[in-house]
Amino acid sequence: MKNSRDSISDQELVRLFIDSNQSSGFSDLYKRYIKKVENKCYSLLKNRQLSAELANDVMGRVYEKLPNFKGTSSFSTWLYTITYNYCIDYLRAKKKMHYPEWDRDHQIPEIIDENPEEIGEISYQQLLEILELVHPEEKAMILMKYRDDLPMKQVAQALRISESAAKMRLKRAKARVVYMYKDKFRNHE
Repeated sequence: MKNSRDSISDQELVRLFIDSNQSSGFSDLYKRYIKKVENKCYSLLKNRQLSAELANDVMGRVYEKLPNFKGTSSFSTWLYTITYNYCIDYLRAKKKMHYPEWDRDHQIPEIIDENPEEIGEISYQQLLEILELVHPEEKAMILMKYRDDLPMKQVAQALRISESAAKMRLKRAKARVVYMYKDKFRNHE
């Protein structure tokens, strides 16, 4: 059964929450996005129960920060940036995964300029396998940029690095995916 607020935009729900401090605006946003946030958490954590817990934590953080939402991006972009940030922070704390150290320990022979013809047709399943092998921050960057179409500025904000550093890391992440794909699938045909 459709709620009468289903047709209200995210921006209007945010405005309702901020202007009149009505938690019902947030309640509608919560219902609209909780599963999407949970799925984004799952894409990095690969644990349904933990993803559900972190998704609720993310939505709690969004509730606290919502009065500061400036609307310079869409609500969903802002929400997904918070989601990725929260999951990356969780992984950093839990697994003590410091990206610069990991990158040094997992060097690829050289950064290759990506040439789509060079890898040919990569299946979705092969891509998923490769993404499970890269560092969670690299995976998050690739997902933020290419699945969620976030601008580099927001990718950088989510990782708490400069935009130029984010561009370099994304280039390195794409090169690593190409290298790992070739190593895993092309060299074993």
